[in-house]
Amino acid sequence: MDAFRWGVGVAAAVLLFLYALEGFSREVQDRGGERLRRWLTRATANRWKGFLLGAGATALVQSSSAVSSLVVALVHAGTLGFGNSLGVLLGAKVGTTVTAWLVSFKLTGIGPFVIVLGALVSALGGRWIGRPLFYFGFVFFSLDLIGLALAPLKDSALWQAWMTQAAEPLLAVAAGMAMTALVQSSSVTVGLAVLLVQQGLMPAPAAIGVALGASVGTTATALIASARMGLQARRAAVANLLFNAVSLLVFLPVLDAFSAAVLTHAGSADLAVAWAHLLFNLAVALVFLPLLGPLQPWIERRFGSPPSPPVLPGSALRL
Repeated sequence: MDAFRWGVGVAAAVLLFLYALEGFSREVQDRGGERLRRWLTRATANRWKGFLLGAGATALVQSSSAVSSLVVALVHAGTLGFGNSLGVLLGAKVGTTVTAWLVSFKLTGIGPFVIVLGALVSALGGRWIGRPLFYFGFVFFSLDLIGLALAPLKDSALWQAWMTQAAEPLLAVAAGMAMTALVQSSSVTVGLAVLLVQQGLMPAPAAIGVALGASVGTTATALIASARMGLQARRAAVANLLFNAVSLLVFLPVLDAFSAAVLTHAGSADLAVAWAHLLFNLAVALVFLPLLGPLQPWIERRFGSPPSPPVLPGSALRL
């Protein structure tokens, strides 16, 4: 029964985190959604400006999944060109690393204060800023709850044995991809990885693998969103997947050396995870941004219109 109660407590804390993150993202989009759309359509003619805009918008909304889905929807609507969307998608990868930094700086303790502040501001008539503040505090408060709920794992021999296996780079990367695809948020996955490192429940190299895997898993949201959309929207979602998947495949052979180098210079294990997450996504962006010119026509050729169905004999319209 104790194990059952513990499991329910952990699940409840994670669900609260998901709810808080979704609520914060929704409130920011509701308050500035139309302005965000105008920025995206006006400032993306230049790939570098689009990159900065995508990074800034994602850092504000705290969800690359939300921004990438919005970009795919704008491409589908014809408001944003396929070529212009690519820089924004690369920027969203960098903007989403903010969550790991906030957690690694141990700012989760501010949650209750920000919740109270948000509630007071809302009660005084400032709902436009009070509600986002409330959910922002809720994000950190729920992270604190997760930390408390996970604390008993320190004494679990089963967890320690599992962590020994999870330290293998491929398993850690696969776990990050699977969890992010399941919860539809790399912020949740990476935030949890940093928390586990802070509590001594996960070795930093494994958490770095999880964070890099999360960068690929998060592309599932845009892929799902584009499934019923037009060809250009599907191209944007596939390009988002290609950026991440190709980069991860290149990184995998040097993942151990990369993790060791970051750990040596980061100063602490949790900061090493945040640094690795940022450096990986920055490297992806800096490699692919100059290549967007030739990549765009290649993607358009490779993912062209589906072939027309053959005309069967006798199926022609008879006049």
